[in-house]
Amino acid sequence: MRTATAGPAPAPAGAGQQPNRHYPKYYVVKGHLAGMLARLSPGEALPPERTLAESFSTSRTTVRQALHELTIEGRLVRMHGRGTFAALPKMAQPLELTSYTEDMRRRGLPSRSRLLSVGQVSADDELAWRLDIKSRAKVLRIERLRMASEEPMAIETTHLEAARFPGLAKRLGDSVSLYALMADEYGVHLAEAEETIETVPAPPKEAEMLDTTVGYPMLLLSRHSRDGSGRPVEFVLSFYRGDRYKFVAQLRPPSVAAAD
Repeated sequence: MRTATAGPAPAPAGAGQQPNRHYPKYYVVKGHLAGMLARLSPGEALPPERTLAESFSTSRTTVRQALHELTIEGRLVRMHGRGTFAALPKMAQPLELTSYTEDMRRRGLPSRSRLLSVGQVSADDELAWRLDIKSRAKVLRIERLRMASEEPMAIETTHLEAARFPGLAKRLGDSVSLYALMADEYGVHLAEAEETIETVPAPPKEAEMLDTTVGYPMLLLSRHSRDGSGRPVEFVLSFYRGDRYKFVAQLRPPSVAAAD
């Protein structure tokens, strides 16, 4: 594996246009490192911190802070005892009402899901409202680990009205498409969904399962889906690795009502 050589690199964007503006030292170093990364292929190693500090005439603490930010942004991968490497490009997932399995299949990527747990819980007030059921009614809770090319990508927890899907737990296994199962076995087809996305620091459990660092940014997705009649079907909470994923939406201007 080839290691990059530290050398002259461009300053942060806009820095040359504002000579009187003072940038923090780590930010200038980050700009140099970004220039180095632009010349590297995924998986290529950066020089050690000591070498980078000497090349940029700064301290290892400053270099470490710059590396930390680039790692959080998903542009670097730091492996304890091995070094720092250029990261793979983030996976761009369109915001569509489709399953993870279907999305990976369209990309031509080998994917699988590992069923972590499946069981029933009593609906609290929020789940009762989301699924339009009575409080304390039985809810099917399904937790799965989503993987692509054997790399952990997301943890997905799905909530369904248990009475509507009898026997589903026995039919659901690793790498089974839940949406296909609901359609084929229960005649339930999703027609619309509301999805929210926010950033959260990685909790300890999710960080360990997704092979990332506690406190690093994760994407928390909440999906509330309905069938063609408007009846709620599912409520899903998913943790996605912020260093490996980005979401893309096609935007159109709102329709303009015809003038009276």
